Amino acid sequence: MKIEIIHESKKKCNFALPTNKVETIKSGIKANQIDAFKNKKRQRGVIDLITPIYVVGRASFVGKKEKGGPLGEYFDNVVYDDKNGQNNFEQAEIQLMKDATLTAIKNANLQHSDIDMMLAGDLLNQLNVSNYAARDLSLPFLGMYSACSSFTECLIVGSAMIAGGQVDTAVCSVSSHFASAERQFRYPLEYGAQKPPYAQWTVTGGASMVLCNNPLVTSHREHADNRSHKGGVKITKAMIGRVIDLGTRDMSNMGAAMAPAFVDTLLRFFANTHTNVADYDLIVSGDLGKLGSDIASKLAAEKGVVLQKNYLDCGGIMYAHDQNAYQGGSGPACSGVVINSYILTKMLLGEYKKVLYLATGALMSPQSCFQGETIPCISHAVLFEV
Repeated sequence: MKIEIIHESKKKCNFALPTNKVETIKSGIKANQIDAFKNKKRQRGVIDLITPIYVVGRASFVGKKEKGGPLGEYFDNVVYDDKNGQNNFEQAEIQLMKDATLTAIKNANLQHSDIDMMLAGDLLNQLNVSNYAARDLSLPFLGMYSACSSFTECLIVGSAMIAGGQVDTAVCSVSSHFASAERQFRYPLEYGAQKPPYAQWTVTGGASMVLCNNPLVTSHREHADNRSHKGGVKITKAMIGRVIDLGTRDMSNMGAAMAPAFVDTLLRFFANTHTNVADYDLIVSGDLGKLGSDIASKLAAEKGVVLQKNYLDCGGIMYAHDQNAYQGGSGPACSGVVINSYILTKMLLGEYKKVLYLATGALMSPQSCFQGETIPCISHAVLFEV
């Protein structure tokens, strides 16, 4: 492959692809796929997967508060002990991620040795939960941090690795825990601090999804659900978000901070795929909560995009009004468990065929906020289809 790098002042690089056909290249992509890529007009910013990546296994673990919410019937795995049989809340969250990961692999009808890589993210310092879970699971591991948008980041990187022929299977896992997140980002529970009405409640849970380029690799349960949908649910497109910061400083007001990032990615995805709201059965944001969803709808409307009845926020539907969860759920596991249980189940039942999922994340640290910094945010997008 000949590569000519032009000086930065000319603002361009020319890449010359070989004209002769070869059977395969190092990435594992066949020559005819390279030709298709060359002839395809590039959709700026959109990752258009050459081959669809299939969801072959999934699992959601939640706490008792989440089980008691509107989506409780969709959650099969419930942990009623806040410490999950461990010595502290951090170890409880590690166990949540491990249980979700192993259950997803089992539901995919695969063995531990069949998984080529694990991608995982959480909220705690230096990806504490993911690191210790990966240690115990002994899988090739990439730690992913986009705060509450970590699940979409895992799915994007995992899908790209599979589509590029580097791996055949990947398991993507996230977790969060109300008590461990409060201890790190706000105050220990023992302090008894009162939350403002615009705050959200960190979801206690773990979500895991197994990806593969072979739709025939599937569990008995998934196979039963897939009878009318050959191949089941697949990821076909994705978009990496940009870091957006409109100056919010309040760590309790995550919805207001993240809403602009969600709208930015949504509008870019629409523009670069030449689609609009009506082209999707459902548009899902991660954890903006009720207030953040309202702000996002207003911001989108100002740009000419009206979010209609086919829009929902995972955090906004996680808890019932009488559960005192303020504006709703948050955390990496918030959208992870909703997508894995509620959304994908409805897709396999034929209620949705095209779902655009945009998780949202606030990329601050407590220290930076205490120093007066604003909160940078991001939203990555993944398109699910059946």
